Amino acid sequence: MVDIVSSEARSRMMSGIKGKDTKPEILVRQLLHRAGYRFRLHRKDLPGRPDLVLSRYNTALFVNGCFWHGHEDCHLFRLPKSRQDFWEVKISGNKARDLRKQTELFECERRSNTRPR
Repeated sequence: MVDIVSSEARSRMMSGIKGKDTKPEILVRQLLHRAGYRFRLHRKDLPGRPDLVLSRYNTALFVNGCFWHGHEDCHLFRLPKSRQDFWEVKISGNKARDLRKQTELFECERRSNTRPR
Protein backbone atom coordinates (compact mmCIF):
# COMPACT_ATOMS: atom_id res chain seq x y z
CA MET A 1 0.00 0.00 0.00
CA VAL A 2 1.26 3.46 -0.88
CA ASP A 3 1.41 6.16 1.76
CA ILE A 4 -1.17 8.92 1.17
CA VAL A 5 1.20 11.72 2.25
CA SER A 6 4.67 12.67 1.04
CA SER A 7 7.71 11.39 2.89
CA GLU A 8 8.45 14.96 4.08
CA ALA A 9 4.94 15.31 5.50
CA ARG A 10 5.17 11.86 7.13
CA SER A 11 8.55 12.78 8.65
CA ARG A 12 7.10 16.02 10.05
CA MET A 13 4.11 14.14 11.51
CA MET A 14 6.29 11.44 13.09
CA SER A 15 8.69 14.01 14.57
CA GLY A 16 5.74 15.38 16.55
CA ILE A 17 5.38 12.12 18.46
CA LYS A 18 7.06 12.68 21.79
CA GLY A 19 9.19 10.16 23.64
CA LYS A 20 9.28 12.07 26.92
CA ASP A 21 6.83 14.24 28.84
CA THR A 22 3.76 12.66 27.25
CA LYS A 23 0.31 13.36 28.69
CA PRO A 24 0.04 9.92 30.36
CA GLU A 25 3.54 10.30 31.83
CA ILE A 26 2.74 13.75 33.22
CA LEU A 27 -0.53 12.45 34.68
CA VAL A 28 1.31 9.62 36.49
CA ARG A 29 3.91 12.11 37.78
CA GLN A 30 1.21 14.43 39.12
CA LEU A 31 -0.61 11.59 40.88
CA LEU A 32 2.58 10.27 42.47
CA HIS A 33 3.72 13.74 43.54
CA ARG A 34 0.34 14.56 45.10
CA ALA A 35 0.51 11.27 47.00
CA GLY A 36 3.86 12.38 48.47
CA TYR A 37 6.22 10.28 46.37
CA ARG A 38 9.43 11.85 45.10
CA PHE A 39 11.17 10.58 42.00
CA ARG A 40 13.77 11.22 39.34
CA LEU A 41 13.01 11.39 35.62
CA HIS A 42 14.59 9.47 32.74
CA ARG A 43 17.66 8.11 34.57
CA LYS A 44 20.22 7.59 31.81
CA ASP A 45 22.39 5.41 34.06
CA LEU A 46 19.68 2.71 34.26
CA PRO A 47 18.85 0.23 31.49
CA GLY A 48 15.93 1.34 29.35
CA ARG A 49 15.92 4.87 30.84
CA PRO A 50 12.86 4.45 33.08
CA ASP A 51 10.37 7.29 32.88
CA LEU A 52 10.25 7.57 36.67
CA VAL A 53 12.56 6.19 39.35
CA LEU A 54 11.54 6.09 42.99
CA SER A 55 14.94 5.40 44.55
CA ARG A 56 13.62 5.17 48.10
CA TYR A 57 11.41 2.25 47.06
CA ASN A 58 13.89 0.71 44.60
CA THR A 59 11.24 1.10 41.88
CA ALA A 60 11.38 2.08 38.22
CA LEU A 61 8.28 2.92 36.19
CA PHE A 62 7.81 2.88 32.44
CA VAL A 63 4.75 4.66 31.06
CA ASN A 64 4.29 2.80 27.77
CA GLY A 65 1.71 3.65 25.14
CA CYS A 66 -0.65 0.83 24.17
CA PHE A 67 0.00 1.18 20.45
CA TRP A 68 3.80 1.50 20.39
CA HIS A 69 4.30 -1.30 22.92
CA GLY A 70 1.64 -3.66 21.57
CA HIS A 71 -0.60 -4.19 24.59
CA GLU A 72 -2.64 -6.95 22.98
CA ASP A 73 -5.27 -7.27 25.71
CA CYS A 74 -5.94 -3.53 25.60
CA HIS A 75 -8.88 -2.14 23.65
CA LEU A 76 -6.65 0.78 22.60
CA PHE A 77 -4.24 -1.41 20.61
CA ARG A 78 -5.07 -2.32 17.03
CA LEU A 79 -2.54 -3.24 14.39
CA PRO A 80 -2.97 -0.92 11.39
CA LYS A 81 -4.53 -2.41 8.28
CA SER A 82 -1.94 -0.83 5.97
CA ARG A 83 1.69 -1.99 5.90
CA GLN A 84 0.97 -4.79 8.38
CA ASP A 85 4.34 -6.48 7.81
CA PHE A 86 6.16 -3.26 8.75
CA TRP A 87 4.04 -2.68 11.86
CA GLU A 88 4.30 -6.29 13.06
CA VAL A 89 8.11 -6.07 12.90
CA LYS A 90 8.11 -2.61 14.53
CA ILE A 91 5.78 -3.52 17.43
CA SER A 92 7.40 -6.92 18.06
CA GLY A 93 10.81 -5.18 18.10
CA ASN A 94 9.55 -2.71 20.68
CA LYS A 95 8.17 -5.55 22.82
CA ALA A 96 11.45 -7.49 22.59
CA ARG A 97 13.44 -4.39 23.56
CA ASP A 98 11.08 -3.71 26.49
CA LEU A 99 11.62 -7.25 27.77
CA ARG A 100 15.39 -7.05 27.28
CA LYS A 101 15.67 -3.71 29.12
CA GLN A 102 13.40 -4.97 31.91
CA THR A 103 15.66 -8.00 32.36
CA GLU A 104 18.77 -5.76 32.39
CA LEU A 105 17.10 -3.57 35.01
CA PHE A 106 16.34 -6.58 37.23
CA GLU A 107 19.94 -7.78 36.84
CA CYS A 108 21.24 -4.31 37.74
CA GLU A 109 19.04 -4.30 40.86
CA ARG A 110 20.11 -7.82 41.81
CA ARG A 111 23.81 -6.91 41.50
CA SER A 112 23.38 -3.78 43.61
CA ASN A 113 21.72 -5.82 46.38
CA THR A 114 24.55 -8.37 46.50
CA ARG A 115 27.34 -5.81 46.92
CA PRO A 116 28.74 -5.42 50.43
CA ARG A 117 27.99 -2.03 51.91
